[in-house]
Amino acid sequence: MKLLVLQHTPWAGPGRLLLEAFATHRIDCDLVKVWQDWIPDFNGYGGIILLGGAPNVEQEEKYPFLVEEKRFIKRAIDADKPILGFCLGHQLLASVLGAQVGPNFKPSIGFVQGHVTHDGREHPAFRNLGKTMPMFKWHSQTVLEPLPKHFSLLATSEQCQVEAFSLEQRPHILGLQFDNHVAVFEDISLWLEQDGQWLASFRSLVVRPADLLAEAHRLRTKISGDFQQFFSDYLRLIS
Repeated sequence: MKLLVLQHTPWAGPGRLLLEAFATHRIDCDLVKVWQDWIPDFNGYGGIILLGGAPNVEQEEKYPFLVEEKRFIKRAIDADKPILGFCLGHQLLASVLGAQVGPNFKPSIGFVQGHVTHDGREHPAFRNLGKTMPMFKWHSQTVLEPLPKHFSLLATSEQCQVEAFSLEQRPHILGLQFDNHVAVFEDISLWLEQDGQWLASFRSLVVRPADLLAEAHRLRTKISGDFQQFFSDYLRLIS
């Protein structure tokens, strides 16, 4: 299988756990840096992955590439192409599908415990993960409730109501607010270095890098196992 991966920010590429999953399943991918590259036609790909990044969904003047990317996502949805969105990708997907995206009630940074909903436990990509799971979070915007009627809420947490969703009868169109594909020491170190100005902009938020990295080390085995299970099940779904 070959996947098309859209990247939105220079340092926010596919995380180590996603790259490990690609290697395990011998997945080929084309990585498109949307701020500088043209997005190719999706017909030659088995699915699309939308990564996270710095933009907010509505910032089309500051990030003009969002205009064409939203059109691309709409065409892919209309063609019933499998799409997996992380963080910003999750928000872009939800927005194109008719949901509202805006500020979360507080920034959500670091590790939280997520809860898989009843619909989530029936979803092919979540059913083997258990009722709770650690999530790595790095966002201040969110998909807002109430969700459109054709959405299924798959996971939630105390810090964010909509941690994951898919479409009813179309489980291969899937958004995740959490960034577990980068939830390892090496990737988090890079994000702390590159996104320090953004973190410092939240006056009510104190991020302690040493504590965050220690938590990444403590949870690595669990998060890696969960992510590999999730991605294997998602590949099985779209294959």
